[in-house]
Amino acid sequence: MKKFIISIDQGTTSSRAILFDLKGKPIFTSQTEFTQYFPKDGWVEHNPEEIWKTTLKVLKEVIKKSKKLKGKVLTIGITNQRETTILWDKKTGKSVYNAIVWQDRRSSEYCKKLIKQKKETIIYNKTGLLIDAYFSATKIKWIIDNVPKARELIKKKRLLFGTVDSFLLWRLTKGVDHATDATNASRTMLFNISTNKWDDQILKILNIPKEILPVVKDCAADFGFTDPSITGASYPITGMVGDQQSATIGQCCFEPGSLKSTYGTGAFILLNTGSKKVYSKNRLLTTIGYRVNGKTTYALEGSIFIAGAGVQWLRDKVKFIKKASDTEKISKSLKSNSGIYLVPAFTGLGAPYWDVNARGVLSGLTRNTGPKEIIRATVESVAYQTYDLFEAMKNDGLKPKLIKVDGGMVQNNWFSQFLADTINTKVLRPKVNETTALGAAFMAGLQIGVYKSLKDISKNWQADKSFSPKMKLSERKKLIEGWNKAIQKTLS
Repeated sequence: MKKFIISIDQGTTSSRAILFDLKGKPIFTSQTEFTQYFPKDGWVEHNPEEIWKTTLKVLKEVIKKSKKLKGKVLTIGITNQRETTILWDKKTGKSVYNAIVWQDRRSSEYCKKLIKQKKETIIYNKTGLLIDAYFSATKIKWIIDNVPKARELIKKKRLLFGTVDSFLLWRLTKGVDHATDATNASRTMLFNISTNKWDDQILKILNIPKEILPVVKDCAADFGFTDPSITGASYPITGMVGDQQSATIGQCCFEPGSLKSTYGTGAFILLNTGSKKVYSKNRLLTTIGYRVNGKTTYALEGSIFIAGAGVQWLRDKVKFIKKASDTEKISKSLKSNSGIYLVPAFTGLGAPYWDVNARGVLSGLTRNTGPKEIIRATVESVAYQTYDLFEAMKNDGLKPKLIKVDGGMVQNNWFSQFLADTINTKVLRPKVNETTALGAAFMAGLQIGVYKSLKDISKNWQADKSFSPKMKLSERKKLIEGWNKAIQKTLS
């Protein structure tokens, strides 16, 4: 009988479930997009019921497929869009407000207030994070302060908080388990990454009650069982990891110094720093890479808010392309970027700038500029933003020798080559591009003994294609100078 692991990959724009064999090969994928809500400038929301319904739909399709293949599902792993915040009623399971998405900036003013109150050092030293609206803490605070139902439920001791992983776990187990893992907890701005506990001092500063928070476990742990009334049979859930850390595991970046970059809606670089917490002098984040057998491995992270979301904007808003894959052919068809730069600060700029008020800038326009040039500038912007993160890491004394890439954008060979040229570093693309889902599957499998160790997991990683820098140094320098000028125009 064939044996499988299911990975639920609940992302920012779609919910997916993937059926993996035990060698980490994807056998079948089900995916459904869901609605993005933008109620005000800088606000981004999802409907938690839609997250649940789309997740359940894809999960059921994958379970059905496993039966058709006469296979047995051993376990389920969950990976998720991090920082996105949901508060719900313990009794009814209903959320008190829409999910506030990681990209949402509504709590920026409150963050400024915390910085004025000189809370930045305390929070940075304990959590490894800068005070920013990106993280869950100020989103929770906003809901408690602005939604009367939330305050009412706190009084009744019925309010629960969760990032998307916790919310799905709670629903899948029919309210039996309220838990998260160390990676997701480390992105809330409430979790002490040294003690591996929710931090009482920070909770007090923000006036968030501790009892609404989930239990924090390792990435490979017993999280509970799905309720048979939901999934037909009862399946163990034994892996849980935030999406960027999950991609790090899927890329088998288990050695200190190894690095991956995922190009999805946003783009995120994680550099494994081992058992050592490296505090960046260049506004990168210190975070938990993974926690296995009670042992924490740390990482340094750089976040780019707009990567694939820029391509989505080209397709859905300005309608320059019909499908994302069109960008490769169009970018290739131009001899140069003609001095056109797009800085996609649609929701502010992430690392290393952390400028919430920055907004997108398109510069270098002439009478000759058309959709093709803007399309190429959008794709190029992702490589330039990666360059900024690499520079920050170099200035922190870290020099990666190669970068493992994944996510939708890296299927574009032109982009992957341009990335290698821009950062002047070898780029490796894996055979299995679904590394985010794969990481959760690996953790779920590790917990039930399918894999004996992280070293054992590493045997399953295979390269698909590598890209080495080819660009002349003078050309690279000129392009980066142009980018730096565009950035200066963008910063608020």
